[in-house]
Amino acid sequence: MAAVTRAVAQDAPRRAGRVVVNDSALISVGLPVALAIIMFGLGLSLQVDDFRRVARSPRAVVVALTLQVLVLPVIAFGLVIGFGLDPLLAVGVMLLAASPGGTTANLFSHLFHGEVALNVTLTAINSVLAAFTIPLITNLAIGYFDADGELGLQVGKVLQVIAIVLVPVVLGMLVRSRRPALAARSDKPVRVFSIVVLVVVAVGALLGERENLADYVRQVGLGTAIFCAASLSLGYAGARLLRLERAQAVASSMEVGIHNTTVALTIALSVLGSTEVAIPSAVYSIIMYVFATGFGFLVTRGARSPRGREPARAG
Repeated sequence: MAAVTRAVAQDAPRRAGRVVVNDSALISVGLPVALAIIMFGLGLSLQVDDFRRVARSPRAVVVALTLQVLVLPVIAFGLVIGFGLDPLLAVGVMLLAASPGGTTANLFSHLFHGEVALNVTLTAINSVLAAFTIPLITNLAIGYFDADGELGLQVGKVLQVIAIVLVPVVLGMLVRSRRPALAARSDKPVRVFSIVVLVVVAVGALLGERENLADYVRQVGLGTAIFCAASLSLGYAGARLLRLERAQAVASSMEVGIHNTTVALTIALSVLGSTEVAIPSAVYSIIMYVFATGFGFLVTRGARSPRGREPARAG
């Protein structure tokens, strides 16, 4: 019994290191500031008309948002239960599911002939909804998976999520409306900065858990791959089943399947203070680009085949 007690005591620091990130200035201040800059850049690409566009194609917007906000968390929850993930990894998967679509979805939609205007509208709405859906879904996951002792999104932290997700977007939109030339010049630098931050944070999270990385990938690798494939397929098939045009279906699939994992990683590391919660998003950030590219080529090939070709429609 004494030997077991000593083993547990010796293992405690290692397990604690897996759960909580050291509260360094880089994590607690630098990462939220970097995300705020990214979300500000997102705001620079948006305008009020992007929200008004909902009235022009309400069915396409409602379909994509329903899939993303309601259906994806249910799928993620089923995968978490099915794979029997550890509580912190389970919370990480649910946080990933709650994260909004990324601006990269606009690029992929353009590359594979999607309706980019729809992506822009969905990004605009998602950037607002995420400030509230992320704390809600993450809190429910923390409670359900009994991770309260290690994590917790108290009221102050919920306000922090809103501050780093929503406020910079609004400020960016204000700058866009008053200084459009400045917004246009800032677009490319902010996009490059976004990619650099995503790569650095994702790699940092994986390296921070390098001792347990093989075990984590074994636990969440297949699950996140299935989740990514399901997200892309659901976004496309759901739109087509509801008789949306192919271009709208491509836009929906990219918006639903390509998540803003920088948001999820920042919340996991700086708000929740857990590298283990960040692992699913770090793994997904690598998988989603590979899967989205393959999926895009698949649906594009279908569109170019004689049977899959669809005549262009006005509007």
